Amino acid sequence: MISNFQTSLEEIKTKVIDIAKGLEAANQLILSALSDCETEKFIEARGYIKNINAKTDEIDNLIIKVLALYTPEARDLRRVIAYFKITNELARACSNTRSFIRGFTDVCKDVDVATISEYAVPMQTSTVAAITLCINMINCEDEDEIQEIYNDVLIEESKTDDLYEMVERSLFLQADDSLNTDAGIRSFEKFHKMLRALRKSGKIASRAIAMANLLVYARVGGNFRT
Repeated sequence: MISNFQTSLEEIKTKVIDIAKGLEAANQLILSALSDCETEKFIEARGYIKNINAKTDEIDNLIIKVLALYTPEARDLRRVIAYFKITNELARACSNTRSFIRGFTDVCKDVDVATISEYAVPMQTSTVAAITLCINMINCEDEDEIQEIYNDVLIEESKTDDLYEMVERSLFLQADDSLNTDAGIRSFEKFHKMLRALRKSGKIASRAIAMANLLVYARVGGNFRT
């Protein structure tokens, strides 16, 4: 017979996965919108991450109730603490996603298509992959597999960092060629806005790493990783 504690823990897990899947769906839609700068898809993506603070507050309140009623120990306590911290990472990732949508929508149509295809699309692809891997980790029970998936998340997050550095160099080189003209200054401003938007995509992947760290802690133990 399943205990009341386990039932509550499964409820928490389900709610966490629900938010994570909304985050995944929003970023997947952003990915499909990038190539053609489809404003409607960017707007639609926001719908998957609405009312996130209310949802994470609901989970946090449920966690506090579980801690008060059942005083879990050892691995169960680690899982509860991990979920409590993961809700904060999910809220931040959703905030970064909204900022990315807002920032990239402003400049998307002004950016060279080749730049989007070469840098923005693969960067967002890795961000989506990192989120998907985290969802897989939540559902995984095997400790060795958890570690393997964690390493895959690290790889995807590293790709976003590398691509950001590459596009940053490329855009600034383009801007440097024409900074002595009014058009060049406007181009530089446009490049700066794009970089700011892409940085948000990278931060979403960073939040995925933070969640993956917590999920390793929940299953394997040890110290929180930074």
